[in-house]
Amino acid sequence: MTHDTEELCRAAARLAPVERLELVHRIMESLDAPDERLDALWAKEADNRFAAYKRGEIETFDESEVFGDLGKP
Repeated sequence: MTHDTEELCRAAARLAPVERLELVHRIMESLDAPDERLDALWAKEADNRFAAYKRGEIETFDESEVFGDLGKP
């Protein structure tokens, strides 16, 4: 961790809980900013996976195999 990061962490620890929560929220929002380059890479990956699926190169699984009994009472 850099000196600046450590200093920010110490300052954040002194904030009231509600202020720390707001800080976390703002940091998370900044990480979720749109990135056209990353979006293009993911779109290409999705296209490649779908093409591989259509060629029979990717094994598929039923939803029940993937999730099993998750969420069932």
